[in-house]
Amino acid sequence: MAGLVEKIELNCDMGEGFGRWKMGPDEELIKYIDVANVACGFHAGDPSLMLRTVRMAKEHNVKVGAHPGLQDLFGFGRRRIEVDPEDMYASILYQVGALKAFLEAEGVPLNHIKPHGELFFYMQRDAVIMDAVLRAAAIYKVPVYACKNEMQKEMCAKYKLPFQEELYVDIDYNAQGALVPVVKSKKATPEMIYKRVLACALKDERDHNEGGVLKVGFEGKPFSICIHSDMPTALENAKAARRAVDETNSKLFSK
Repeated sequence: MAGLVEKIELNCDMGEGFGRWKMGPDEELIKYIDVANVACGFHAGDPSLMLRTVRMAKEHNVKVGAHPGLQDLFGFGRRRIEVDPEDMYASILYQVGALKAFLEAEGVPLNHIKPHGELFFYMQRDAVIMDAVLRAAAIYKVPVYACKNEMQKEMCAKYKLPFQEELYVDIDYNAQGALVPVVKSKKATPEMIYKRVLACALKDERDHNEGGVLKVGFEGKPFSICIHSDMPTALENAKAARRAVDETNSKLFSK
């Protein structure tokens, strides 16, 4: 499908500071990633930081997507908040539209939309909220990134949106293959991240939080890998993931 990745790529959540508060080591991370998911002001980010992040991505030839979240600066968009579906629709239009203005000013295309944190989990729990988010995303006609799940894949198809499925490597999955929130996940080491990328790319496997292994379902197809910039070892995580991505791409998708 148009807009989907043709080899394994590494994406990272970026621009997640606010005002004088800095979150991840974005200036270093940008050197190791293919795609930046830029916070749009609701869970993190502000106009000046959004503009700086877009310019930094442009300088390093990194693709840029919108990373909208719940309106929760204090909780970094990771707390449960109930939102009316039409308010949710409007908030996605608003956040993505804000980033798109900066992208247009810099001559950079919008690559995708990727819901942040609790917004992603809210969508999995509530089909009406998922519909509101994707209905807004459809206005922008770009791929939507998210953890592999059939409900979202089907709803993206309803709105003729390419659905780019991701592998998360710095947080946990449960035994059923569902993503576990950051606060409930065990800390991942760079070595674990390296091994997880290789296992998924070469065996279609990912370890889960009960000590076993599950089949991811990519079945040899290319996919996107997400890492979080707010992790304590974010830079080392990115380096490890980059090494694994380059190794697997040279084996599987070099032609």
